[in-house]
Amino acid sequence: MKRLFDELAYEVSKKTTEKYSTSFSLGILALSPTIRRAVYAIYGYVRLADEIVDSFHGYDKKKLLDRLKIETDIALAEGIALNPILQSFQEVVNKYHIDKTLIKRFLHSMEMDLQKMDYNSELYKDYIYGSAEVVGLMCLQVFIEGDKKQYEELKPYAMKLGSAFQKVNFLRDLKDDYQTLGRTYFPGIDMCAFDNSVKSQIENEIETEFREALIGIKKLPTSSMFGVYLAYKYYLSLFCKIKKKSSEDILENRIRIPNTQKVFVALTSYLRYKMAFL
Repeated sequence: MKRLFDELAYEVSKKTTEKYSTSFSLGILALSPTIRRAVYAIYGYVRLADEIVDSFHGYDKKKLLDRLKIETDIALAEGIALNPILQSFQEVVNKYHIDKTLIKRFLHSMEMDLQKMDYNSELYKDYIYGSAEVVGLMCLQVFIEGDKKQYEELKPYAMKLGSAFQKVNFLRDLKDDYQTLGRTYFPGIDMCAFDNSVKSQIENEIETEFREALIGIKKLPTSSMFGVYLAYKYYLSLFCKIKKKSSEDILENRIRIPNTQKVFVALTSYLRYKMAFL
């Protein structure tokens, strides 16, 4: 009967992904069916932790996050969890031998979001590593299915892609992070003086990371290459839209890509992938 619970657990993780991210949902659909469930499980878990620190206003967020940390440790040790999202996640971590230090670093970055922090360069890098780069590394361990040599080769590219995604998120969510949550991640920047020049500097960093990440995407196994490439193209299209906006625009509005445009990106990406990658 546990098989039914496992199926439910993965379905909950899948529904969580679909509810919170159209882009990642479509990207995961482009992965091989053999690894889709594992990536849904990873996304469902990181989304759960992210929701605690971003959305559960009026509750003791630190207490809830501490509880998740304890329950994660227990689930990984015992190989079972009553929380469906945690159940699917622990199964994937144990099946693919995902490095548990990556999980600890992720939860550490979530803890950082509970504090009003003045981010310097070191803390900024630390936060991005824990909040985004390690998630890419967890997925990479699924993609390479235990090939340690391939993991080490692709690790820097996965980190660059995670970093680029996170910095695009920072620009996209600048209004809500600053005005609602009181967060400013970019180091040494006075948000009262955030202008097009500062925005351009950040965008130059992101462009470099996108270029470097693409090198690694082309080296992924075919089971994951197009799915990751599609997520890359979604974020690249969002980034291009952000670049066209002024600093005032992104401080006043959250920039989005309509679902109709995402479908167009998917179709054009598939054609480009077939011509350039295979």
